[in-house]
Amino acid sequence: MEAEEARAFLQQRLALLGRVYGFIGLSFYLAAMLVLLRLPAGSWQQFERGAWVILAANSVYLIQWLLCRRGRHSERVLRLIDGSSMTLVAFLMSLKIFDSYPGEVPGLSYARTLLLVTYGLVLRAVFVPSSAKRTLILGLIAGSFPVATSYIWYSTQKASVPAAQQAIWTSLWSLSSVVISTLASRVIFGLRQQVREAWRLGQYTLLEKIGEGGMGAVYRARHAMLRRPTAVKLLPPGKGGAEQLTRFEREVQLTSRLSHPNTVVVFDYGRTPGGVFYYAMEYLEGVDLEKLVRRNGPLPPGRVLHILRQVAGSLSEAHGVGLIHRDIKPANIILVAERGGAADVAKVVDFGLVRNLDEAADMTKDDIVRGTPHYLSPEAINAPEKVDARSDLYALGAVGYLLLTGRLVFEGRTVMEVCSHHLHDRPVPPAERLGQPLPQMLCRLTLDCLEKDPDRRPESAADFLARLARCDDVAPWTENEARNWWKEHGASVMTGESRTPSGAMTSVGALSVIRGADGRGR
Repeated sequence: MEAEEARAFLQQRLALLGRVYGFIGLSFYLAAMLVLLRLPAGSWQQFERGAWVILAANSVYLIQWLLCRRGRHSERVLRLIDGSSMTLVAFLMSLKIFDSYPGEVPGLSYARTLLLVTYGLVLRAVFVPSSAKRTLILGLIAGSFPVATSYIWYSTQKASVPAAQQAIWTSLWSLSSVVISTLASRVIFGLRQQVREAWRLGQYTLLEKIGEGGMGAVYRARHAMLRRPTAVKLLPPGKGGAEQLTRFEREVQLTSRLSHPNTVVVFDYGRTPGGVFYYAMEYLEGVDLEKLVRRNGPLPPGRVLHILRQVAGSLSEAHGVGLIHRDIKPANIILVAERGGAADVAKVVDFGLVRNLDEAADMTKDDIVRGTPHYLSPEAINAPEKVDARSDLYALGAVGYLLLTGRLVFEGRTVMEVCSHHLHDRPVPPAERLGQPLPQMLCRLTLDCLEKDPDRRPESAADFLARLARCDDVAPWTENEARNWWKEHGASVMTGESRTPSGAMTSVGALSVIRGADGRGR
C-alpha cells in the first residue's frame, strides 16, 4: 500500500512538472515568435533555429504530462520517463550555445545555455520526489551536455580563452547546479519522509481525514502488518482540556466493552510520546443515514424496520451493561453494503457522549445539556441528570420518523425553538406528514418512542425489538432487495452530491445549553 502511494504521487508530480514546464516554455516560444515578426526577414533564420530547439524541449515535457496525467504506470516506467525527459531536455538546451543572434554580445549564448540547464535541474528537484543519489546521477548526466557543447563551440571561435579552459569553467558551473539540485532533492525528499513518519501512530499510518467532530478527527488508516480496513480517531494535544481528554479516553474504554455486530468495533488505542491520544476502529465504507435521506428521501418501511432492528440490537447490548449512548442520530448510524455476509448493515458509531449508569458521578457536568437538538428527549433538555436508556429510544424514534417521512420530527429556526417543540408539542403522525399511507403498527411504535413521559415509551431496547417483531403489516426488506439497491445506488450515495428533498431536514446545529438555577435553558 505504501509503495502504491509513492508510485501514484510520483506519477502525479511528473504530470505536474510536465504541465508547468511545458506551458511556461510554450509561452516563451510564442513570445519569441512575436519578436520575430518585428525583425528583418534576413534575421529569421538564426532565430528560427533556436526557437525550434525550445519548441522541441517543451514538447518533451508536454508529452511527459500527457503520459502521466491518466492511467497507471509502474514505478519503473515513471522513473524511465523522468530520466529520459531530463536527459533529452538538457541535451536540447545545451544546443542553444550555437545560437548567436545578430548584434548579440559574444558569449551570451553560452550563459543562456548554462542558465537553461540549471533552471531545468532545479525545477525537477522541486517538483519530482527523488532521492539525492538519483538527482545527483541525473544531474551529472545532464550537466555533461553543456560542458561538451561549450568545448565544441569555443573550439570553432576566435576567442581569447582556450576551449579547454572554458570547458573547465562550464564544468564548475554545471557542478554547482548539480549540487544545488541535489541538496534541494535531499531536503524536500527528507521533509516528505518526516511528514510520513509524523502521520504514524504506533502501528498505524494515517492516510486521509474522513471526518471531524467535537471529540476529535477521524482518519482512514493502514496497519503496518494487518490488512483490515481501519479508521483512527485522535485527539491532538491542546485540542481540549483535561476533562475532554478524560471523556475521549473513556469513550474508547466503554466502546471496547461492546461486541454487538451493529456496534463499531474498536481494535486498539494508545497515546504517542507527543501526547496524541488515539484509538483504532473498523473502517466503515458506507453512508450515514442523514446523507442517505438527504439524497434519496424517505426509505421503504421494510428497510426502516430493518435498520431500526439493528440499531436497537446495538443499544440493547449497551443498555444491558449499563451504558447509554446519548447522541443517537442519523449521522451516527452508518449503513454499509455488507458485513459478515449480511447485506445492508447498520453500525452505531460515536459513543463520545456515552454515560455509564453504574458510575456515581457522570463525567459530563449535570448542568450542561449535550447532544443534537433534533433528537433530544424532553428529559435530556430539562433534567439531564435523569437521562436513562429510554432517552436513547426517544432519539431512535426520531431517527425512525426521519427515515419514514424524510422530515425531522420538529423543525425550528433556533436551538431553543426546537427544544420547545420537544418539551411541549406532539409530533404530526408520520403518514400525515408524508402525505401517503404507512404501516400503522410501525408508525404507532415510532410515536410511542416520542412520548414526552419516559414511562409511556418502550421500557427498554429489548422491548422495542419485541414490538418491532410484531409489526406484521410491514413488507419485509429482503436480502435480494438490499443487494440490488447497493449495486444500483451504492456508488452514487457515497460519492455523489447530496440533494435535499422538499421540506426535508433543516439543521440548527449541535446543542450545549447551560441550565440556570431555575432549571430552564438559557
